[in-house]
Amino acid sequence: MAVTGPHPANVPTLPAHTDPDTDRVMDSGLLHELSYAFGGPFHFLLPHRFDTNLTAFRAVLDDAGVTGQVYYAKKANKAAVWMERCAAHHAGVDTASAPELRAALGHGVRGADIVVTGPAKSTELLRLAAHQGCLVAVDSLDELDLLVTLALTGTARPARLLLRRLPPAQPHSRFGLTAAEVATALDRCVRAGDAVRMEGFSFHLSGYATRPRADLAGELVAHCLRARELGLRADRISIGGGFAVDYSSAGHWHTFLDGQRPEHYHAHKTFEPDGFYPYHSPVAGADALRAILDTVPEGARTSLAGLLKETGTMLMTEPGRALLDGAGASVFCVQGVKERDGYRILTVDGTSLSLSEQWFNSEYLPDPYLVTAAGRARGGAEAHPACVGGASCLEPDLLTWRKVPFPARPRIGDLLVYPNTAGYQMDSNESSFHDLPLPPKVVVDRLGDRPRWRLDRHPAC
Repeated sequence: MAVTGPHPANVPTLPAHTDPDTDRVMDSGLLHELSYAFGGPFHFLLPHRFDTNLTAFRAVLDDAGVTGQVYYAKKANKAAVWMERCAAHHAGVDTASAPELRAALGHGVRGADIVVTGPAKSTELLRLAAHQGCLVAVDSLDELDLLVTLALTGTARPARLLLRRLPPAQPHSRFGLTAAEVATALDRCVRAGDAVRMEGFSFHLSGYATRPRADLAGELVAHCLRARELGLRADRISIGGGFAVDYSSAGHWHTFLDGQRPEHYHAHKTFEPDGFYPYHSPVAGADALRAILDTVPEGARTSLAGLLKETGTMLMTEPGRALLDGAGASVFCVQGVKERDGYRILTVDGTSLSLSEQWFNSEYLPDPYLVTAAGRARGGAEAHPACVGGASCLEPDLLTWRKVPFPARPRIGDLLVYPNTAGYQMDSNESSFHDLPLPPKVVVDRLGDRPRWRLDRHPAC
């Protein structure tokens, strides 16, 4: 039975921003060769885009005249190539486990350029961090006591630390120290003497708003000044991550939100619109950092940039997704097509566990590209709506519940390329369910008619 979709204008769509680098890979013929070689889904990575994003963040700091350091949040993507890029460009890395810390060290990142975050850190992680001279963001008084003990008994160097502040605007967060705990922690740092080097304060805020970050950063600068009066170094603050990525245009995003309805999803699946990631952000990436630095924190007389310069305070940032903007995509092969009332159900050679937005009971919304053996499918007079299911026996295993209006009829052997998935989508939730191997990651080192590629060197690949 032929399935004819409605006119494209009547079907919700969310095209990603045009990306020439991803287009060149899709048009090169490489993807079908790799799909055949691997016999399953895979991800491709574009390391030069990481370099570009890192340069943009550093340029904002330079333009503002602010001393700072950019740390890549490793949890955003496990690939080894990002550690290689950090080592090559003397960038920092934000880690939260002993394996992450070892991976960063093993790929050439200096301990001095690594910050260790996360709650209730293990003795193993704290000992390794102290031995390697890493900067530890202390999350609790117990953790501070353990770090001091390790420094007193096991290392020849002081333990470097920040005190992580509980955001007053997010009092129910399980992370960070209250104002009273900060006061107690400062007293313990003073009493620890040369065993520790208390270098400042940190925070991490949920959401992507810039003003709350500037306001809390201003508060941390004030904390640094008080700590210095106690004889502590306190010369830096970390504002964490939360720099949005702009996946699609404002027009496409708002049109999508206004037009999407349950009938546009398989099985009339419903999502709360405010549960979606903001796939359009008017201020994103390095521009968000610029906006934070330009903001006058509450109670201050000058911008955050001015406050940092006046007080000789260094700014640390820990972007993950924002450093990976445009740095990779995920590729699945269609291995089954089923006709349904007015649309198709595609089954691909992987599972929804490789698109981690499902982790948040949400949907990765940018439209996947349809790439046939002849190349990318182009727009025609009709749309061909289809949802995308995974190759597992689980009913809710759908990569895309939405009936995507493909520009051509998808067929077995065609590829679906999900764009811009390097930030958190590729491997945060991947699992070898059904004994299926984890999708390998392919590093594309050179674009053009004949791309040069290699496998990423992460052990899991």
